[in-house]
Amino acid sequence: MGWQGRKAEMSYEFLRIIPDTDPEMVYYNQFLETFGEDANALILGFEDDKIFEFENYKAFEGFTKKVEGISGVNSVISVANLPQLVVNRDEKKFELKPVFDKSPQSQAELDSLRGLFSQQKFYENKVFNAETGASLVVIAFESDYLNSEKRFPMMDEIFQECDRFEEETGLHIRRSGLPFIRYITSTKVKKEMSLFLGISIGVTVLVMFLFFRSFTPVIVALMMIGILIVWVTGTLGLIGYKITILTGLLPPILVVIGIPNSIYLINKFHQEYSHHQNKIKAITRMIKKIGFVTLITNTTTAIGFMVLIFTGIQGMMEFGIVAGINIFATFVISVTYIPAVLSYLPDPTTKQLKHLEFTPTGKLINGIDQVVTTKRTWVYATTFVIVIASIVGLMKVKSNSYMVDDLPEGFSVRQDLAFFEDNFSGVMPLEIIVDTGSKKGYRRKGTFEKIEEISDFVSSIDEVSPAISMATFLKAANQAYNGGDTIDYRLPSKMELATINKYFKNSGENGGSDLSKNFVDSTGRYLRISMRMADIGSIKMDSLIDTKIRPGLDEITEDSRLSAAITGTTRVFIKGNDFLIENLKNSMFLAFFLIAIIMGLLFGNLRMILISLIPNMIPLLITAGIMGYLDIPLKPSTALVFSIAFGISVDDSIHFLAKYRQELVMHRYNPINAIHISIRETGTSMFYTSIVLFFGFVIFTASDFGGTVALGLLTSITLLIAMLTNLVLLPCLLYTFEVRRQQMRFTPIFEVVEDFYLEDEDEEIDLNQIRAEKRRDNE
Repeated sequence: MGWQGRKAEMSYEFLRIIPDTDPEMVYYNQFLETFGEDANALILGFEDDKIFEFENYKAFEGFTKKVEGISGVNSVISVANLPQLVVNRDEKKFELKPVFDKSPQSQAELDSLRGLFSQQKFYENKVFNAETGASLVVIAFESDYLNSEKRFPMMDEIFQECDRFEEETGLHIRRSGLPFIRYITSTKVKKEMSLFLGISIGVTVLVMFLFFRSFTPVIVALMMIGILIVWVTGTLGLIGYKITILTGLLPPILVVIGIPNSIYLINKFHQEYSHHQNKIKAITRMIKKIGFVTLITNTTTAIGFMVLIFTGIQGMMEFGIVAGINIFATFVISVTYIPAVLSYLPDPTTKQLKHLEFTPTGKLINGIDQVVTTKRTWVYATTFVIVIASIVGLMKVKSNSYMVDDLPEGFSVRQDLAFFEDNFSGVMPLEIIVDTGSKKGYRRKGTFEKIEEISDFVSSIDEVSPAISMATFLKAANQAYNGGDTIDYRLPSKMELATINKYFKNSGENGGSDLSKNFVDSTGRYLRISMRMADIGSIKMDSLIDTKIRPGLDEITEDSRLSAAITGTTRVFIKGNDFLIENLKNSMFLAFFLIAIIMGLLFGNLRMILISLIPNMIPLLITAGIMGYLDIPLKPSTALVFSIAFGISVDDSIHFLAKYRQELVMHRYNPINAIHISIRETGTSMFYTSIVLFFGFVIFTASDFGGTVALGLLTSITLLIAMLTNLVLLPCLLYTFEVRRQQMRFTPIFEVVEDFYLEDEDEEIDLNQIRAEKRRDNE
């Protein structure tokens, strides 16, 4: 697995959420094939017109040229090299030339050229804001650099030039665009993988040492953790999956999940050894009594992850598959490696067994036993009040997410994004594709008027930037053809259009005909209207599209052959968010169903199934209520919590109920004795493992990604509450709804496992304690 782990690579693409078979995704992929990537530009911004101070401008010219020369940069558009259409009447064609055809040599010359720059209506509020003086630099990348490891040195070189410019001029450069956000995300994923792996190991080691108060169990667990980490990376390399923001979390998550196996096994080993001082017998009984239960608990945990396979989302499926494989691997490693190591180690010392009599933990367990015995009514009343309050909170939960949701509020990326939204209505790509209905349909009379009407309509929306389309391109051509006066920035008349088309045919690539291909496809049927918008969140975005943009498009195209559809990265993201949340809900219900089946097979009684599920559903309800009261939205990262936490938290129920069933049989179906013993013998391990899980997940709150923070915080809270419900509410329910032998439909698996024969147990039989008892036949 270590050898295979060498093949694991980082992913440099956003998580694809919508399946390629989804109609909206099919349409978006067709758009990409026709017009190319819509989210391939890094956008730099300057706050005011200080860029037009002579010394600053000269430095800016040099900065632009250096960025243009960086490998992987396809083009750079800035006020220093802004292209304009110029008419060549001698050759009857258009030519693309810079607005500033020569570098200014003084402030006066720069001011004069700036007046020419302000006449370029095509770029108004797209590259510069005449009111605030803010301006943009748009850097487009080659696709093979954008989606590969080569992105990092290219971006690093660009930002080095940015830093030099800032140091030279004192001007601050704002940075945004989806390639930049992806760069920041990928860079931080790399750093956080190592960070959280180290922290998770450190936290679990510390907690284990505090509980066991001995280095031996800690070292044994650490060695197992090392094996698990190698297996995770090896699985990724073996299957061919890449390391994403999700799969990057698996090593620390598996560390946290794997430690409870160690705690349960080692704790049981110490309990057994303390009874008879026989190490091999203790190891044998540890495997016999805990091994099968560990298999079941690891199975339910794996289900919590593997149900993500059924979301149909590639990234989630990969996460679920790798997690599931390695959770089962955790079981195999635990029940083979730990017993083997313990067999070679010296017998436990009195000091190593002292944790079994740890006074604070003992007092806690005794207190829980007293509450279960004497305060059940109080437990039920408290639970009822909390559940009602949680339901009220649940009603307040909203489903909302942002493109930069994962980044912290005070992060510079968010501040820079606010600048672009204030001055240019945002940077998130949004596209409208107009279908003319036939080849060369764009030539029909009135088509460009409709395109302009659509462009004006969407541009009038506050959250949307001015649109770029064939209509705006033709308006710029008409302005150039008529001498450059801003009054001629309009659609050409029929006669003007015929002349302009002739000029375009003679122009070639240098005349901008290549540029026009970005707005109309090769068949002439589809026309593109491109704009950018603010990151307003999925709720507002859905409302804006459904109640304003789509009805407006339908109204404009109603009496024509045209039809218009909305697509682009932003639209796909919002659709993907809704799709993901809905699928995660279905996955959670599937996890409930599968785990309920496992409970049924284990305990053979419907009442036991319900009793085991209730203490694990209440924590999920409480977590949802907390989300509502704290205004934490339901989004992919928070929706993921519920299926994962349920799969993990149900482990406590299985351990407790397994012990309860064993004791129930041994004590002739006396539930009171069975519950007392179960609390005292499994309570300590449940407490230890829950604390490890709590701190193991809470470390993710140190992440720079909001989604990771939410996943860590909500999962840790859920697991902590689940510990309390499984230690307090579950025994109370068993007291109230006790299950007698005649209610069992068949022999549960636990009883079958407990009956297998071990020769070394013969020596435990004390003949002096055997007595015959005469019983009535009906007993």
